Amino acid sequence: MPRQGRRHGKAPTISDVAAAAGCSPMTVSRVINGDSNVRAATRSQVMEAIAALRYMPNRAARSLAGGEQLRIALLFDNPSASYLSEFLMGALEEATASDIHLIVQSCLDVAEAQALMRNLAQGGIKGFILPPPLCDDQSVLDLVSELDAIAIEVGPGKATGSHGAVMIDDFQAAYDMTKHIIDLGHSRIGFIIGNPEQVASGRRLNGYLAAMADAGLDTPDELIVQGRFTYRSGMDGAERLLAVNPRPTAIFASNDDMAAATVAVAHRRHLDVPNDITVCGFDDTAMASTIWPELTTIRQPIREMTAWAVSAIATIMRARKAGEDAEEQRMTMPYSLIRRESDAAPSLATRRPKGAERQ
Repeated sequence: MPRQGRRHGKAPTISDVAAAAGCSPMTVSRVINGDSNVRAATRSQVMEAIAALRYMPNRAARSLAGGEQLRIALLFDNPSASYLSEFLMGALEEATASDIHLIVQSCLDVAEAQALMRNLAQGGIKGFILPPPLCDDQSVLDLVSELDAIAIEVGPGKATGSHGAVMIDDFQAAYDMTKHIIDLGHSRIGFIIGNPEQVASGRRLNGYLAAMADAGLDTPDELIVQGRFTYRSGMDGAERLLAVNPRPTAIFASNDDMAAATVAVAHRRHLDVPNDITVCGFDDTAMASTIWPELTTIRQPIREMTAWAVSAIATIMRARKAGEDAEEQRMTMPYSLIRRESDAAPSLATRRPKGAERQ
């Protein structure tokens, strides 16, 4: 966890972020400006410190002469630190490049998010970037309209029609990953569902179920457990799945945090990944390539999605200021299946013929 480094009563500075993250101010600057020569773990610590301190990079001093800097608020309520790191990175990079004053605010629940939105709107902020689960809450989306504001939903699972959105096809991505695991020879595949408050969680579950059904494989209740996109919930889900007899030969978790937790539980049970059990994730956050073995996962372009959202909302806001009609901003981005070291064909000791679990 980042160390506390903020001076009481004062707006946080880049030095405060550096102190909290345990690195130099130069490293913080490199992270904010998108320098690729920063280790993933360090980048994650810096982004966590930025979020915790609510540090707001302000490029007003470098604004174009006579130009008014746009102000956009990014609200988040997401328990996955690795997802959040990528999410904030994309937003900060685009805001820095486009001379946008980005206000980053964390909130514990929908009620706090709504209060923050009202306060920000009173201060002249009329543009909001909303990640899940906030973008999946209809009361939050209704408030955007009530405030005569603009919002871009990032990763909503499905677009609502009332606001701009950027997403991937979560259903098809989960279908493809499940089919990949089946093609390796697995037939008894466990699944850890994501946060039930997020639409994308249901779509990923449905993708898994459809792929299993298309392959003629059953999905008994014991092979599907509820998670919440957190590492802790992934550990709990993996413990339940690996206690089943016969246990699954593969587990597909709805995000990388839960997949990483599954790998840890497997190791604790003296199971080799992937020789004894295949583990796959979703998102391709830094977590996927910093654990051992590295995760096979679906790459959701989180950073690119958030950067697109900042750019899209800025385009709409500038059009409004010019008295022009702004086109609706919608984007479905491509995903990819990234194969690494955590998947393999089932071993002879665990392999079961297709349909065997139905006997």
